[in-house]
Amino acid sequence: MKNISSVLLISALAFNQSCTTMKPTDTQQELPAPDPSLSSNPFMKKSKLQYEAPEFDKIKNEHFKPAFDFGLKQHEAEIVKIANNPAAATFENTIVALEKSGEVLRRAQIVFSNLTSANTNPTLQALDEEYAPIFAAHSDKMYLNENLYKRIKSIKEEGLDSESKRLVQYYKQNFEIAGANLSAADKEKLKQFNQELASLSTQYANKLLEARKQGGVFFSDAKELDGLSADEIAAAAADAKTAGQPGKYLLALQNTTQQPLLQNLKNRATREKLFKASWTRAEKGDANDTRETIEKLAKLRLKKAQILGKKNYAEWKLQDQMAKTPEAATKLMNQVATPAVETARQEAKDIQDLIDQQKGGFKVEPWDWTFYAEQVRKAKFDLDESEIKPYFEITTVLEKGVFFAAEKFYGLTFKKRTDLPVYHPDVVTYEVFDHDGKSIAIYYLDFYTRDSKNGGAWMSNFVEQSYLMGTKPVIVNCYNYQKPAPGKPSLISYDDVSTIFHEFGHSIHGMFASQKYPSLSGTNVPRDFVEFPSQINEHWALDPVVLKNYAVHFETKQPIPQALVEKIKKASTFNQGYMTTELVSAAALDMDWHSVTNDSQLIPVLDFEKQSLTNHGFTLSTVPPRYHTPYFAHIWGGGYSAGYYAYLWSETLDNDAWEWIKNNGGLTRENGDRFRKYILSVGNSVDLNQAFRDFTGHDPDIKPLLRNRGFIK
Repeated sequence: MKNISSVLLISALAFNQSCTTMKPTDTQQELPAPDPSLSSNPFMKKSKLQYEAPEFDKIKNEHFKPAFDFGLKQHEAEIVKIANNPAAATFENTIVALEKSGEVLRRAQIVFSNLTSANTNPTLQALDEEYAPIFAAHSDKMYLNENLYKRIKSIKEEGLDSESKRLVQYYKQNFEIAGANLSAADKEKLKQFNQELASLSTQYANKLLEARKQGGVFFSDAKELDGLSADEIAAAAADAKTAGQPGKYLLALQNTTQQPLLQNLKNRATREKLFKASWTRAEKGDANDTRETIEKLAKLRLKKAQILGKKNYAEWKLQDQMAKTPEAATKLMNQVATPAVETARQEAKDIQDLIDQQKGGFKVEPWDWTFYAEQVRKAKFDLDESEIKPYFEITTVLEKGVFFAAEKFYGLTFKKRTDLPVYHPDVVTYEVFDHDGKSIAIYYLDFYTRDSKNGGAWMSNFVEQSYLMGTKPVIVNCYNYQKPAPGKPSLISYDDVSTIFHEFGHSIHGMFASQKYPSLSGTNVPRDFVEFPSQINEHWALDPVVLKNYAVHFETKQPIPQALVEKIKKASTFNQGYMTTELVSAAALDMDWHSVTNDSQLIPVLDFEKQSLTNHGFTLSTVPPRYHTPYFAHIWGGGYSAGYYAYLWSETLDNDAWEWIKNNGGLTRENGDRFRKYILSVGNSVDLNQAFRDFTGHDPDIKPLLRNRGFIK
């Protein structure tokens, strides 16, 4: 996942979820001078580290608030000066000036956003809630500034290079989407909506983080964890001790509905307890219950969309995406949903047959699925997950797999750095070098779960690439793998391996950014395109050359047997009905929440979800959506509102492009250079539908996706 929420928060120059009016003031207003007391604040000047990487050894909680306050004043004064410039508007004195503005605020926000996602604390959470509406109002001061909008509209594109023309169009569209054409009265209403939405979204994120933390399940007897490895049980004991309950075992929650450990837990009561803890984590009627916040968010988003002239929030949100309309996104979802549900029903029958053969005496429930699906997989393909894990040690997967594929396809090399400060001891750092030996990026990795980190996996920038600003990318990937007991290897599943390749796909998209302007750089692209490069990168995990290099037994150092590789490949379409249905049902649920046209349609959260799933035919109770509404962080706090369909849209692009790569030689530098040229290096500086056509030679086709999932031959 690309951490879109951080991008939206950080750049007041890139259109975001909350967008607000600046009153004209004296055009000669002087920019505020820094208070001498701020001289030691690390955000007041560019970092002296390579590529302006954050000086985490100097950054403290108390630095954020004064940096925010000064940065807001500075940026506001810069915007006023640009908007009220008596000289005729030009590309340089308006657009370029906006791109360069807000330097202190940007530096502070980008670090703050990443820390509140990956290593938060009560002080940062309180600041987040305090400043969310302030940042929303500040963003509106630019996007709803009438003088500034008039200047942007008056700029002539003649004589500009293609990227500069694209930037002018980007600003015009973003101002109009944000409400620049509204009346003064409606702008004031919109400002209030945006501030309230920002506050609610932050409250939701904080509630959910605590709900996940408090939702973990303690067990008193190791026998209840039968099926887990000795290392996993030891890690659960260590986690319980850290949580203040020595002698017990803690199974912490991950952000998805299904929990990875359900696959191995033999005790059905334990599975049920863990699943229900996951499902109900944010609906317990306590301080961490998110339902009331969600209902408020949904109502406010509808009001915002309608004041902006759209019938619903989805229609407003998708106008600058590749899909353009909710109807187009829904059409794609429907094309995938029907064969997915049909396949899931057959998978459910196979699982029930196995339970009956074993004289289980019960009907399959959601907490049984992955446990018995694994047994069905073993029976059908003779493939045992516990047989696979010893070949996937996390650092080996990274360095001998992910990095190796990047070297073969793109010519990249990586050097571990231990001299750069990090925000947590678990974080490791690498410098990235291009095929010609030139250094191009700094790359951080944060593998392990902790209470201070949001769930899931994502990529973010600490520094965006920009020739205008003279900056190179500084990027981080965050994951939530269980940290092994001291001295033990970190062994992961093949799904986890795919996730590492996936998130690195986002990172390489950012590393290969080659734009002049930061607003168009790298991964600052529509949501339904941003997952395309990351999904493409997943395919390298099973490439024979790559797999042979990294899939090595952590003890014997022997490569994974070819027979086991063939089992993995044959099993690649196994359980795809389930996995696709849980994804599409979540995407449909998201679209329904944001397609309401009247408040009366917004019934209580759990009732709304049930109605939505039933209306779309997702009535197979054993296949719940990947995210239950109360903890659907992507859409309530992560920037994917009315956009969770993007994974399917991007996967359509991915599978089609992957067929092209396979048919043209696969893992070759020529193909890597072509993908870099047409897809990875263009950012948002070109028409992305055309970029896809330039790479493949045709429009996207859904059939490769359906074939890859085993739905058609």
